[in-house]
Amino acid sequence: GARSCRRWPVPTLRPESPEEVQEAVRAYPRLRAQGGGTKPALSTPKEGEVLLDLSRLRGLLAYEPEEFVFTAFAGTPIAEVEEALRAHGQYLPFDPPLAGKGATLGGTVAAGLSGPSRHRYGGLRDFLLGVRFVDGEGRAVRGGGKVVKNAAGFPFHRLMVGALGAFGVMVELSFKVFPRPRTTRTLRVRREGLKEALADLERLRLLPLDLLALDLVPPATLELRLGGFERSVEARLKRLQDLLGDGEVLAEDEAHWEAVRDLGFLEGSPIWVKVPAKPHLIPRLEALPLGPRRYLDGGEVLYAGTTEEGLKALREEGLPHLVLRGAEAPLFPEPQGAFFAGVKKALDPKGRFPLG
Repeated sequence: GARSCRRWPVPTLRPESPEEVQEAVRAYPRLRAQGGGTKPALSTPKEGEVLLDLSRLRGLLAYEPEEFVFTAFAGTPIAEVEEALRAHGQYLPFDPPLAGKGATLGGTVAAGLSGPSRHRYGGLRDFLLGVRFVDGEGRAVRGGGKVVKNAAGFPFHRLMVGALGAFGVMVELSFKVFPRPRTTRTLRVRREGLKEALADLERLRLLPLDLLALDLVPPATLELRLGGFERSVEARLKRLQDLLGDGEVLAEDEAHWEAVRDLGFLEGSPIWVKVPAKPHLIPRLEALPLGPRRYLDGGEVLYAGTTEEGLKALREEGLPHLVLRGAEAPLFPEPQGAFFAGVKKALDPKGRFPLG
């Protein structure tokens, strides 16, 4: 958890190059990597672990706007990358969460987090082209590539998404990017109750509307975001209003979604969790004692603020969840199966990287 009064001194290493990461991994039996520290439940060392602070391993290594690809060190803050992309009218369409709070590329990949626009373009996994990481033996391993058409080798980069650092320490990442939409508009529609909101959610998921985002804000509010060229966006907005009844068009579209992707709605909650969801699971999730929450991507993922009571309810219901901050929790509460175990054994035979 994010407690300030630790019961033991934590040695902290601050490598400034991939080679220094290799040296650190070879020198210590147990390490935990940290980027921006925005998800302390995942990156706070437990007893006997050394903290590998990657905040000095940062910066763009290559960016080719005409190829729509960039490569950067894993400790690079997302906000820094986005500034460089914005200058060329490009962006990361999966809306990496907590960018405004200092989240880094490596931490985002390790936690496997995507934001509201994953609804239209897919999640982080669809944009990660390649990764260079240091395995538990201190070897530099490369997976994927730096170009969009790359089929060489084992797709290690895909394994790193959501692996919470169990297989290695990422040092370098390559992503593809997209042109930023010229115009974006958001329609907010309130319904009578959850049942009506879910009926509309199902309908909207099936229609070919090219929505950038489709979120449910409990108990019964839907937020739909459109993007593209101005004339097309206005025409589609009108179509949505005809379909759903007027609704409210948000004035501060950009600022609103920045706050959503930084999980601003969870501020003030002691514990933050991400829960894989599906529309049919929403009534079950809504029956739990959770605090402020929002379903992203047409109901596919829930970000919620909660207390120990809510966390206990998720566990008792057997619902998988990832604690991002505010509570001590094992990284992998469930056994991960034979494939995971095989990869772990191959890449980290001595168990240097945490599972708990």
